[in-house]
Amino acid sequence: MKALKEKLIAELKKCGTDLVRCGRAEDMRDGGVKKLFPEARTVICVLFRQLRGTRRGIEEGSVYYQYTTSVETVEEVMLPGALLRGCWVLEEAGFEALPQRRYQLVMQEKEGTNFEVAYDEIYRGLESETVLDFEKCAVDCGAGEIGLSGSLLTDDFGPSQRWGFIITDAELPPDEVVTPHLCDRCGECIKACPGHALSAEGKRNDWQCAAYYKGANRSKNPFMPPNAFEDDPERLKIISGEADLSPEKAKEILELIRFYPPVKHAMVASMCGRACDTACYVHLEEKGVLKRKFRTPFRKRPVWELPIEE
Repeated sequence: MKALKEKLIAELKKCGTDLVRCGRAEDMRDGGVKKLFPEARTVICVLFRQLRGTRRGIEEGSVYYQYTTSVETVEEVMLPGALLRGCWVLEEAGFEALPQRRYQLVMQEKEGTNFEVAYDEIYRGLESETVLDFEKCAVDCGAGEIGLSGSLLTDDFGPSQRWGFIITDAELPPDEVVTPHLCDRCGECIKACPGHALSAEGKRNDWQCAAYYKGANRSKNPFMPPNAFEDDPERLKIISGEADLSPEKAKEILELIRFYPPVKHAMVASMCGRACDTACYVHLEEKGVLKRKFRTPFRKRPVWELPIEE
């Protein structure tokens, strides 16, 4: 089985995969693994880096489309191709394999949302659809740890990766689970959110996040016209990120934030570029704890913002 794992990793690397980690199916804390595949013996985590340069435009306030299209390309093109190639390798060896991508538009929860996609494209309350807890499964495969913001952190890329899984009845050698060591609870992720969607404990309000991910904060959205939300009595709170949004209010605001085109597959173009993750990456880079080194620091200038117009 060691030889099969090595062959699998080699083939996944040809597809551009950066990291591959394996965990025993019986060690997964998410019971959905066995529900999906009762005979499963191994869960394989397949990770792709999120290119550092795709955050550059939002960091400088100069271009926004590339961040979301890069996410889309990994999620909709590169990751599915790698998962299918990995499944092919396992089937050629006589084993069954089930690819698992994060379902962008399918939710078991009736009231939740996915801040990266258009809220009105999501199908909610589909309890018959088994959806894995991607963060728990990644940790149980030995991929990394969960930071204060809820993002997966790896030694190579910090919070900057996208990932999927292959569930198989092949019993591949497992990797060790990572002892948490990257997140020091500094709180930079919480401070960076333009909509205060993260609590002091790091719990995320997904509806609040959805509105400010898309650009409800004027100080971080150069495309917002001066008269945006002019008829709303809470206009100033909304555009400064100080409003406490209910799901209904968030939906109302999301309908009005049409200052920039969406991407394909229902993904919305991000104005914050997951500012929480960017702040986390900057902090980890400054601490010197990431394996991947660059010739220059990511954050070269003070964080920019636009004035709030009353």
